Amino acid sequence: MSVHKIFKGAVLLSSLFIGGQVLADGVKPVAVEKTIKEGVWRGVFNVSETQVPFNFEFKGKDFEHATFTLLNGTRRDDFHVKRIAPDSVFIKMNTYDAALVAKINDDGTLSGEYRSLVPGFRGNSLPFTAEHGKKYRFVEPGKDVAPAANISGKWELKFYSKEQVPNKVAILKQNGNKLTGVIMQVTGDSRELEGTVQGDEFVLSGFTGPSPKIYKGKINPDGTISGVISAGIYDNTKFDGAKDDKAELPDPYKITFLKEGYKKLDFTFPDLAGKSVSLSDDKYKGKVVIVEIVGTWCPNCTDQTVFLSPWFNKNQKRGVEAIAIGFEQKDDLEYAKYTLGKLRDKYDVKYDILFGGLADKKLVSQKLPALNKFIAFPTTIIIDRKGEVREIYTGYTGTVTGKYYKEYEKKFNALLDELIAEDATATASATGDKNTQKSK
Repeated sequence: MSVHKIFKGAVLLSSLFIGGQVLADGVKPVAVEKTIKEGVWRGVFNVSETQVPFNFEFKGKDFEHATFTLLNGTRRDDFHVKRIAPDSVFIKMNTYDAALVAKINDDGTLSGEYRSLVPGFRGNSLPFTAEHGKKYRFVEPGKDVAPAANISGKWELKFYSKEQVPNKVAILKQNGNKLTGVIMQVTGDSRELEGTVQGDEFVLSGFTGPSPKIYKGKINPDGTISGVISAGIYDNTKFDGAKDDKAELPDPYKITFLKEGYKKLDFTFPDLAGKSVSLSDDKYKGKVVIVEIVGTWCPNCTDQTVFLSPWFNKNQKRGVEAIAIGFEQKDDLEYAKYTLGKLRDKYDVKYDILFGGLADKKLVSQKLPALNKFIAFPTTIIIDRKGEVREIYTGYTGTVTGKYYKEYEKKFNALLDELIAEDATATASATGDKNTQKSK
């Protein structure tokens, strides 16, 4: 069943449920359309036995022009709102195949659930409630407890799980009770988190469209921290942390590389029209090519697309092509046309988007056998004009990471400038100096 049919079914069932009352004379009452109050709201997810608060802002007098904005520190993520019944709304999480489905209660509050729309996973949901006018996240104004310490700085986090989990690095900023930060790992970053320090306890949460997460911890007497991260039902992982200004993750440029004996990458996958596309096609010969391995379910992949799409649109004429290979939550080209098509349209992607198959790291390794291993969505592979792989970057470093993002951007542009300039004399003389200008 298509996502479009699922949505239409939700509309019909909701309409029947809400408008199903019949008066004694056989005439149905006219349903009064309820509205959502404009302003800031506080929502709370129930994740297993943990409450995960989040904040959002609603703007718009009518749903046709309304905007639902998730608030996380300085980060803002906007979503469209659709009325599906006089007292119910449907908020699709943009390129993520999930939605908030909410009922507007008589007292003006909201209640509903965060629901997966992926066929075969539609039973997965998290209930939530929301109240208007509450701008705080964890602690009501006037009820703060003086923090026992200031935990601003860089922390090395060690996680404990049945499966081996690489260490992560947290960058935290505390101002009084207010705490913000980001957790970096080999595969990418957590996006911006927001929370508080109360006494010797701290908590951070984040909800930007993908499943909500919460980090709860304690400041120990020796200055270390310990706690647990909850990312969904039965998904709880303990961690310990030590402050370390020199803490770093493994070098993302050295994690993934070509196996011995390989200099080039080769693949053939269908595009969103079903046409087979190969890296060896004439379109890519003599060009610098950026290959992205992504998934629409992956927040760091979305952030990477936000970076690459405008860069490509400004620099394509310099002799650059790009390919995104999407691995999705369902091994179905028709489904991928919907999800990857949403990604293309949302972020004005003008480079080729191909469908690689099911989102499984082992499968990616099998389909791209030249790689030593595959461990992260996204992974960026940069290929020179001769078709040889020159660099592979594992994961993505978003803007919230500060200097790490700036370093990534600087190195990306420098490498692309270098590769574009290589063996480009004929191209430059034919098309003018603009083809040799620096990356924008």
